[in-house]
Amino acid sequence: MKRLVILISGRGSNMEAIVKACKAEGWPAEVAAVISNRPDAGGLQFAAQHGIATAVVDHKAYASREDFDAELAQVIDGFAPDLVVLAGFMRILTPGFTARYARRMLNIHPSLLPAFTGLHTHERAIEMGCKIAGVTVHFVTAELDHGAIVMQAVVPVLPGDDAKALSARVLTAEHRIYPQSVRWFVEGALVWDGEVVRHRDGAPQHLFLG
Repeated sequence: MKRLVILISGRGSNMEAIVKACKAEGWPAEVAAVISNRPDAGGLQFAAQHGIATAVVDHKAYASREDFDAELAQVIDGFAPDLVVLAGFMRILTPGFTARYARRMLNIHPSLLPAFTGLHTHERAIEMGCKIAGVTVHFVTAELDHGAIVMQAVVPVLPGDDAKALSARVLTAEHRIYPQSVRWFVEGALVWDGEVVRHRDGAPQHLFLG
């Protein structure tokens, strides 16, 4: 059984999707803990209600990013994870932290990387007149919103869309491809080809949603 630790900063809707899929689909894995940098993160209550251990490492209590990351790593390692999953974890991680979990830490970003790294992805896509938008699951590296792509989903940008409408459409896609990507990891279905990640059996690593 693979052990998963999920990091959140807010409501944790992707965390919920992963927890539910893990149980419903009978993955060879368990969510060992949900950890937040915010004591008021709504997702902590969901995790506790589902019998999952929770912990808080409040970034405001640490003088530096390095100090926070060091404590966070200690808490994470206490749960002996095979995979660390960032699910709306709104902290930029230090190179030392990302190196510690190299090739065993996933993130989800609401754009079709490498386009629109960073924040305000939906606003920027609309401002640029993009006809499609989407979401990317990728392994985490020291460079923000980079790293090997595991899976992407594409959604249309519709006439009259604002950031809220596009965000909701993208979030639906997130809830489909993030659990799938995590499942592939725990089943050992992801293989590295240099710096590129492929599915062992050639399963499609993309999803198109109308």
